[in-house]
Amino acid sequence: MNLKQCYRFYTIVKVLLQYGLDELIPAKPFTRSIRLARRLFFWIRPQHQDQALGIRLRLALQTLGPIWIKFGQMLSTRRDLFSAEMADQLALLQDQVEPFDGEIARREIEQALGGDLSQWFDDFNPQVLASASIAQVHTAKFNANQPEAGQEVVIKVIRPAIRPIIEADIALMYKLARLIPRLSEQGRRLRAEEVVREYEKTLLAELDLCQEMANAVQLRRNFAQSEMLYIPKMYEQFCRQNVIVMERIYGISVSDIEGLKQNGTNMQLLAERGVQVFFTQVFRDSFFHADMHAGNIFVSYQHPENPQYIGIDCGIVGSLNQEDKRYLAENFLAFFNRDYHRVAQLHIDSGWVPADTNVQELEQAFRVVCEPIFAKPLAEISFGQVLLNLFNTARRFQMEVQPQLVLLQKTLLYIEGLGRQLYPQLDLWQTAKPFLQQWLNDQIGVKAMYRNLQEKMPYFRAHFADLPEALYQALQQQSVISQQLHQINQRLQQQAKAEQRQRYCLVLTTLLWLGTLSKIEQLPLWLSLSGFILGGIFALLGLKKQK
Repeated sequence: MNLKQCYRFYTIVKVLLQYGLDELIPAKPFTRSIRLARRLFFWIRPQHQDQALGIRLRLALQTLGPIWIKFGQMLSTRRDLFSAEMADQLALLQDQVEPFDGEIARREIEQALGGDLSQWFDDFNPQVLASASIAQVHTAKFNANQPEAGQEVVIKVIRPAIRPIIEADIALMYKLARLIPRLSEQGRRLRAEEVVREYEKTLLAELDLCQEMANAVQLRRNFAQSEMLYIPKMYEQFCRQNVIVMERIYGISVSDIEGLKQNGTNMQLLAERGVQVFFTQVFRDSFFHADMHAGNIFVSYQHPENPQYIGIDCGIVGSLNQEDKRYLAENFLAFFNRDYHRVAQLHIDSGWVPADTNVQELEQAFRVVCEPIFAKPLAEISFGQVLLNLFNTARRFQMEVQPQLVLLQKTLLYIEGLGRQLYPQLDLWQTAKPFLQQWLNDQIGVKAMYRNLQEKMPYFRAHFADLPEALYQALQQQSVISQQLHQINQRLQQQAKAEQRQRYCLVLTTLLWLGTLSKIEQLPLWLSLSGFILGGIFALLGLKKQK
């Protein structure tokens, strides 16, 4: 580490100690060393001891800055790693930081687009519309030179020189993460390096706004003409790695419950549509918005009796392959039918746990953890909590962390919390079950087989003409392989016979020599010599065969 990195590392450790986070380390000898180091090197005493550990962790991350705030937000979704109280505190972290100067933003945008803003836009507002740790947004209008003249737009621009800052702090996070497993068994269970790696991947992806634009275009295409979800239009000709331009939208924040009610919004339908949007994205499209917190979701002012969501900030998305979707849907259905044997078997069949896992032991583990959940009415059962319980239990059976499933579980928790905030009587199971059942029927039934055959028919037609030649070549190869196997078999048989003759020769040699030696005093000289010579001949024959 250079001097600057050393100072930053010192600052990070000092803040963590200042908030007494060494309490997270259970190893007593090490804890005593930390307390001594706090006084010798950092000149601080424990502070904020009157506050809960989760609150202190949140305050420490706020003190360390926006990159650590986003890290805390991500950790708040990993309820498999932290207690509910600590995760709830981390969820309170807000990614709101001071904006950088509007003229600097203008300069960054002009440099990215390669010209003065007046070539394309009127009314560029240097006052920031919203600001976060990675980027901020400004408003403008297309000028008369553009096909959509007068259209209000939002310009999003990455903070200048943010990448080196992120990379430096990520490198220090890795150093801290490598220390954690050495401190305790609990530290090893946290898989700290894996968590940092996941965060690094997410954060660096957010630095590429072209990726965000591509995600938004895909989501918009998936929900074209949909009454449930609207994704603002992206203007691809203005897309750069650090700048994107999109349609400006107006809506009510989904967290503004009073505002939604005053607008006459059908709250029950809105809540149910949130669940339907999520399951449609996951199971129909295999492409879901994985950052659906309240700051990224709005509700259109128009048609409050038939409310429509508006989704922005598509930097983080997730996807599931066909097998994962099928196993997930069957897991939910088996769980709500309390068929824990089926749940266990699905985890093994999917490869989420090792193939040699004892299905009865896994079934019993699921039963112990999940059965108490049914003490609640079905309407109060949390899908996200079900997934969390299943994954936590499966980890005891060496289930590997599946990043796409972690994203799914996080998003599902957001959707559930949002739905019940909008309409507390929301019954997620009744809303989701028909969708899951219909999807499974579509995937497994006769119609699904016919559809798969239709989809593959162009491939079959394209390669049908090659089938006779491929069949002839396969038969020729089979004939060659059969001949080679016959030759190998003959050689093995000859070798076996040779080894058998060798053993006989050596046995006869041994018997002749031992017999001659045992009777040498009683036999005539010529007979003794004959026995040794004959044994020698058999020995030579055996050695010859061995060569």
